Amino acid sequence: MPYAADVVPAPVSLRTDGEALALRDGARIAADPDLRDAARWWRRASEDAFGLDLVPTGPSDPDADVTFGVDTSLPADGYRVTVADGGGHAVVRVAAGAAAGAHAAAQTLRQLAGPQAFRRAGRAALALPVVTVDDAPRFGWRGVLLDVARHFLPKADVLRFVDLAAAHHLNVLQLHLTDDQGWRIEVERYPRLTEVGSWRHESGVGTWRAERYDGRPHGGCYTRDDLREIVAYARERGVTVVPEIGSPGHVQALLTAYPELAARPGTHEVRTTWGISEDVIDPSDAAVDFFAGVLDEVCEVFDSPFVALGGDEVPTTAWRERPDIVARAAGLGLVGPDGEGDVARLHGWFLARLAEHLRSKGRRAVVWDEAFGPDLPRDVVVTCWRGHAVAADALAAGHDVVMAPEQQVYLDHRAADGDDEPVPVGFVRTVADVRAFEPLPAGLLEARPELAGDLPGTVLGAQAQLWSEHLDSARRVDYAAFPRLAAFAEAVWNPAAPGFDERLRDGHLARLDAAGVEYRPLDGPRPWQQRPGVAGWPRDLGAERAAAGWAGMGGWVEGRDGAEPGERPGRG
Repeated sequence: MPYAADVVPAPVSLRTDGEALALRDGARIAADPDLRDAARWWRRASEDAFGLDLVPTGPSDPDADVTFGVDTSLPADGYRVTVADGGGHAVVRVAAGAAAGAHAAAQTLRQLAGPQAFRRAGRAALALPVVTVDDAPRFGWRGVLLDVARHFLPKADVLRFVDLAAAHHLNVLQLHLTDDQGWRIEVERYPRLTEVGSWRHESGVGTWRAERYDGRPHGGCYTRDDLREIVAYARERGVTVVPEIGSPGHVQALLTAYPELAARPGTHEVRTTWGISEDVIDPSDAAVDFFAGVLDEVCEVFDSPFVALGGDEVPTTAWRERPDIVARAAGLGLVGPDGEGDVARLHGWFLARLAEHLRSKGRRAVVWDEAFGPDLPRDVVVTCWRGHAVAADALAAGHDVVMAPEQQVYLDHRAADGDDEPVPVGFVRTVADVRAFEPLPAGLLEARPELAGDLPGTVLGAQAQLWSEHLDSARRVDYAAFPRLAAFAEAVWNPAAPGFDERLRDGHLARLDAAGVEYRPLDGPRPWQQRPGVAGWPRDLGAERAAAGWAGMGGWVEGRDGAEPGERPGRG
């Protein structure tokens, strides 16, 4: 029986009388050319799951049982779905403002058909409730970050994750492709990036503070054709893949391959542990040219209007040790309050050069919030992860922002308190906590009343993060992501919808089961999902908020953190 009332994320409006009708075998499907990808995806998924043959016809077929048509009165990402009685069988009409709305409509239709629709093969009636759905999202950027740099995921697992993101109306996948622990994207002009930088000789187990290692080499990378396939696969499901190429920090794998770009001369090795590395780029013209070459190839492979440049957790220790780098900052006019050259501003200067290069290619840069400052061009999007206060400052300065606060939507953080949580790092973030996520909380609006006004910057949306220091397989990604990612999806699509817990428990978990997702059960991990004896690093959200307020304490902060990373509240 279809689960009409259990759709996740909940539509803005769903009206049904509970009656269900079968879509007949051989049903005809007509689609406007602009909506063809969504219609084709739904047809193929339905044929596989129910063992049907559905027949695509011309866009204006008057006898079609299913139609996907454009309705310009709807927003581009809005849609209307009606299922009516066509004489004992279902007749489906989808109207969408544009392709984005049609993709969301297709996913809602799939959910309306029940858990069987999430299987890849079967023989069953495709029954749909008589229903009218009117829907549109709260935010245009509904993202999730997947970190494949710390632990590599084979291409098939990335494609599967795209399917799961799309099933929840998420439309941005930020693919974190480079870091200290590995470089995952083929760059033809710099082959050593993957020949040398794509693998490490072992990996840390649990928090880096425990100094425990597995002794097992780890690696992997994606060819340009692999990534083109991921991009095309995601596009056909309404998901934009935003590549992240980190700089000027989190570059130890790069510096292992090309040590001449390092601020600290000498040999380097791909990092085997987590935390924050002090190996950073020498912010020279040569380094700018190197990254420009990388970004040229990134833009050849990815069609996203956005390219992420990292910019987080950049210790300046190595820069301060080099008189020539200090002199370079002064020569560029990057001075501090004392009028002396300020190497910290090289951070923004370097990223600004890369952002300008992307702009010349018709792309827009995205950076983490540490990069926000006077040297960052105003068209750069700022992803706010350390807290909320920086978002207020960035908006006031004219930046568009994506809200991704670790206090609320870092899904690699532990899902509950207790010893049975595997590698318990970070804050406790339950399903209920994530469902209650508000990008600009009421307390922040009270502290920063100017946010209620007409600021030059815009909140584009929000993004959940899955950092993979402790997620070393697709099974571990499943456990960390679900069902909390479903809660996040509803928070950014339709936060006013009631009854999430009931819809999750009574309907949506069955869909995840059918899709083969090894999610965390609501009452705690199964025995094989635990990691006994692997040390985490739990953090106290209340204590950190009391100490830091809306600014947060995560990352490396100039003037707060010394040369040693050991006491910093990093992710792992």
